[in-house]
Amino acid sequence: MFKFLSSLLRKYTGNSRRGFRRMETAGYRTGSFEALHHSSDDDDDDMVDIAGGTLDFSNSDDVPPLSSGVYEEYVAQPADMNGSSPTKLVDPLEDPLPGLGTYEDFNTIDWVREKSKDRDRHREITNKSRQSTVALLHSVSDAFSGWLLMLLVGLMSGALAGGIDIAAHWLTDMKDGVCLIGFWFNHEHCCWTSNETTFQERDRCPQWQSWGELITGTPHGAFAYIMNYMMYIFWALLFSFLAVTLVRAFAPYACGSGIPEIKTILSGFIIRGYLGKWTLIIKTITLVLAVSSGLSLGKEGPLVHVACCCANILCHLFTKYRKNEAKRREVLSAAAAVGVSVAFGAPIGGVLFSLEEVSYYFPLKTLWRSFFAALVAAFTLRSINPFGNSRLVLFYVEFHAPWHLVELAPFILLGIFGGLWGALFIRANIAWCRIRKSTRLGHYPVIEVLVVAALTALIAYPNSYTRMSGAELISELFNDCSLLDSSQLCGYKQPTNTSETGVGNSLADRPAGEGLYTALWQLALALIFKMLITVITFGMKVPSGLFIPSMAVGAIAGRLLGVGMEQLAYYNHDAIIFKGWCSPGQDCITPGLYAMVGAAACLGGVTRMTVSLVVIMFELTGGLEYIVPLMAATMTSKWVADAFGREGIYEAHIRLNGYPFLEPKEEFEHSSLAVDVMRPRRSDPALAVLTQEGMTVGEVETLVEGTRYSGFPVVVSKESQRLVGFVLRRDLLISIDNARKRQEGVVSASQLLFTEHTPPQPADGPPPLRLRGIVDLSPFTVTDHTPMDITVDIFRKLGLRQCLVTHNGRLLGIITKKDILKHMAQIANRDPDSILFN
Repeated sequence: MFKFLSSLLRKYTGNSRRGFRRMETAGYRTGSFEALHHSSDDDDDDMVDIAGGTLDFSNSDDVPPLSSGVYEEYVAQPADMNGSSPTKLVDPLEDPLPGLGTYEDFNTIDWVREKSKDRDRHREITNKSRQSTVALLHSVSDAFSGWLLMLLVGLMSGALAGGIDIAAHWLTDMKDGVCLIGFWFNHEHCCWTSNETTFQERDRCPQWQSWGELITGTPHGAFAYIMNYMMYIFWALLFSFLAVTLVRAFAPYACGSGIPEIKTILSGFIIRGYLGKWTLIIKTITLVLAVSSGLSLGKEGPLVHVACCCANILCHLFTKYRKNEAKRREVLSAAAAVGVSVAFGAPIGGVLFSLEEVSYYFPLKTLWRSFFAALVAAFTLRSINPFGNSRLVLFYVEFHAPWHLVELAPFILLGIFGGLWGALFIRANIAWCRIRKSTRLGHYPVIEVLVVAALTALIAYPNSYTRMSGAELISELFNDCSLLDSSQLCGYKQPTNTSETGVGNSLADRPAGEGLYTALWQLALALIFKMLITVITFGMKVPSGLFIPSMAVGAIAGRLLGVGMEQLAYYNHDAIIFKGWCSPGQDCITPGLYAMVGAAACLGGVTRMTVSLVVIMFELTGGLEYIVPLMAATMTSKWVADAFGREGIYEAHIRLNGYPFLEPKEEFEHSSLAVDVMRPRRSDPALAVLTQEGMTVGEVETLVEGTRYSGFPVVVSKESQRLVGFVLRRDLLISIDNARKRQEGVVSASQLLFTEHTPPQPADGPPPLRLRGIVDLSPFTVTDHTPMDITVDIFRKLGLRQCLVTHNGRLLGIITKKDILKHMAQIANRDPDSILFN
């Protein structure tokens, strides 16, 4: 793909100032140019609501304006011509105008044009560096700026992630009690220095008191339990209310996971404000509150959004990234890797996640810079040490027994479960989100969040496995029982003689005791609860990640299966499947390993990750020797889930929101031609075009105001329809407005020319306006008989927004990315009108 793109870039490098292609944009408005000139493409604080998307706050008070500083009704004002002689013609090519060559909100960037601009800039710097020492130093600083930016992104993201982890841990513990020596201490820090803890109750110390003990004076009894219960629900409701209110009031884009929108942005789509500083501030605060509230969500997906916000803000410090959308997206790809790196302590997995799951364009230099940024972020997080264990990994495991080949069967069974759960979850969650959008439920996001939070807290508190946080639950399920472990999951009957204690640090398989049976039925109830509540939680108007809830479901299922296999091996040592490798007194089965494999399987079934998921899992746990079971379960999970639908959860939400995203993994297998997809169709009005000469400024303004197209083809004449180029609506309006101000005599009757030379003009007529400089003279074209599978491939690999369709050089029509997505939706028997943007 990249070689193909590079060859085409070399072909088009000579014409770096291209216009844009025509696109239909939903909700496009025209407006004042004064605001346009002061609202540059770098302003990311203009928050725009996505109509019909996940950010659909229906109350008018919550909906930011659809466009900020863009065009309103444009009325041409004739210039004063009192004897003023014509001045020098203004050429936008020679004198670039503010805002020229920038993009509107909810539009797709021109990848080829942006890369061509960067090549021209780099060539100019290289040529100047040979002329003076100052220019040479500027060239060196320009080359180093990318690495400096990666360093800053890694430091900022790592610091924010460490703060989020510490704050979330503190607020989560606050739901249970308070530290008497300092309310800012969490439970673990409060009891660190205590000398009054016992081995049986190592988590209890006099310095930490539960709310029931603080209010009633005793930690035991029904009244103390009820008070703890009520305070748990109170804090859960308070945290969730603060989270949804802050999102609703200050940054609507701070809700959700963020990964579907990040994928769409990396494919070239522009969503103003989604990566702005207000979104970063509110997402950071509300992520802590949402995780602490006990809702079934994680912080991993939102941390990718936070890291990308950091990268986007820091890009404004460097000119080459601030002024080039394609270069900025290279930085955002690296930032996505940083987000996963700080979320899991998995820098290598983060790089692979960005490459496999979210990035659209990922050149080799971005790979190295992503690796460097992820390394810096992981080092920063390790320096902060938010987990207090001096380790970078979130769930460190140390299993003592190796796995056996026979165990591949239950590992594959876990993969099947993960695939089925992933497919079921995606369908159920998308169905629930459609209900939310199409009914009155979506009109009351605060009430929805409070009801779900109250329901979650009410059901979760009695069960210790649903009461604890998702990360704590997974850590508990991954745990390998030792002889002195006080966990309920280690409630086995104690060995009666030393021959049953196993070898070294490992314990021999033992029969289940009463404590383990209690834990198992609690885990079974927790599994059902997690599966149901996660469906309705993901997609609410609070920051919500899906990694930890999905892993929790798989870890519970894996632990249950692991304990079952352990008991089966204990009571059936002589069975054919255990004979020869599992004799009495040996540690044959490790239930914690099954939990780890199940977590990977379920996460893979939901997201359809493969390579990056396996790497993340062994970085997350330190279990390098268990790669084969992880690979087997992950691949099985993906195959099973793909049998029910090839979309992962993020692709499903992209389609739900109508984003113009061409999935690179999806094959186009229909035999249609370009002429079948292009517009105008036979029943449509003729294609709106501009002629290179013969039209007046007033006629062009009338044409632009009467349509919503974002650009127009330029032809020789309406009779010949021979294609000359393509001009963007935004560039056209800016240039006309600027000419009225700077070039005397330009009025509605002035000729508008796109020709290289000015034809003879009447002596008594107004001066013409030449705008050839804003025309893309080499627009991408296909013939009417080009197969659509080739056309789709060109759109994907070059990141095109549209191409023109010709027949023997004559313009026939246009194909936009939106047309392709609608055509693919029709083929798949989906609603083509669900594609909202181009």
